Amino acid sequence: MTARSLGDWLSYLEQLHPSTIDMGLERSRQVAHHLGLGRPAPRVITVTGTNGKGSTCAFLASLLQSQGLKVGVYSSPHLVRYNERVLVQGAEVSDEALCAAFDVVEQARGEISLTYFEMGTLAAFWLFEQAALDAVVLEVGLGGRLDAVNLIDPDMALVTSIGVDHAEWLGNTRESVAFEKAGIFRAGRPALCGDLDPPQPLLAQAAALHCPLSLRGRDFDLTIGAESWNWFGTDAGGQRVELRGLPLLDLPMQNAALALQAYLLSGLWQEASIGTVLAQTQVTGRLDRRTVEWRGKTLHLLLDVGHNPHAAHFLAQRLKQRPVAGRRLAVFGLLGDKDLDGVLAELGDGFDHWAVTPLPTPRSRSVQEIAEALQNLGADVASYSSVAQALEAQCARATEDDEIVLFGSFYCVAEALEWLANTSRRK
Repeated sequence: MTARSLGDWLSYLEQLHPSTIDMGLERSRQVAHHLGLGRPAPRVITVTGTNGKGSTCAFLASLLQSQGLKVGVYSSPHLVRYNERVLVQGAEVSDEALCAAFDVVEQARGEISLTYFEMGTLAAFWLFEQAALDAVVLEVGLGGRLDAVNLIDPDMALVTSIGVDHAEWLGNTRESVAFEKAGIFRAGRPALCGDLDPPQPLLAQAAALHCPLSLRGRDFDLTIGAESWNWFGTDAGGQRVELRGLPLLDLPMQNAALALQAYLLSGLWQEASIGTVLAQTQVTGRLDRRTVEWRGKTLHLLLDVGHNPHAAHFLAQRLKQRPVAGRRLAVFGLLGDKDLDGVLAELGDGFDHWAVTPLPTPRSRSVQEIAEALQNLGADVASYSSVAQALEAQCARATEDDEIVLFGSFYCVAEALEWLANTSRRK
């Protein structure tokens, strides 16, 4: 029998289970038992939250690696290549390694049906075990309590932020979302929350499990100045620790502040290189600045996967903090289940021109609906049939003083990255 390629495997996984999302741990737990999976590494940190998971995981991995630890990171979704989801020492695992892992999980599952995400999560855990890591950072896919990542008991659990998203799975209140996300907490183990207003169910869960709880605004926080930022945290003994004059970051500094508190509690704290490590941390598609040479012009792009009001609010703040000499031009698409009105309430007046586009998925919101909502706000808007067409139209419109901001979805950024790669290859 011919071995499956990674593309073959992914196509197979997509049709393996009757529904794309099927919350619950029992199926994954049974297969993990058949696999004989233990802990993916001696040190495990799990991260959940409505926004900010990716950058928090990246900051944590960078800080741990700076101490010489061999670190794995599991995250989702990917932008261009599935391999982005499983990193060892910052490098994507190979197609061959992923295929081998999927084959192992496939043999172990027998008649147990697993979703695409569950298969991928178990495969990542198996790969991490094989790699003999010192630590892993695990990003929750959806919620927390019933997400496959929650099979593993973490040494430390982080909640970045709490907002209403994925309401059909997590409920339509911050309280219901907080309950689901607090499901990653473990008895007696540190729990951290970067939300300045954590709902009561999260606090109650931490108290019930006797988790040492670190809250932003009480146990750690940050202040941002014009040219630098300061941080304070609280170590496991209750002593205050401060860092002053840290370099400003493109990635959200509140997520760096949360990662620093986790790093402080890890027992690995080394102050000397922290500023450099944070400044060098990057996450593709999150406040991701690119320069492209296009038809004789040097153009400036900002890519951001923000797709809900919370992320839109943060993006709006960052844009105000970094004015441009010319205009700001938007490229925007959104999934049908996202809060269009909430996103536009934050960013609707932030651009001189909008190019709106459908996303390459049946879940996309219609261009007509997006355009109408923007027109009702008095925005200057044009509709296109693809992300690439919308992006090229804005490139044609832009001068070297302008900035093109592409946002609204992982799908949107993924298409832009493909376009950038093709543009680079055509040079």
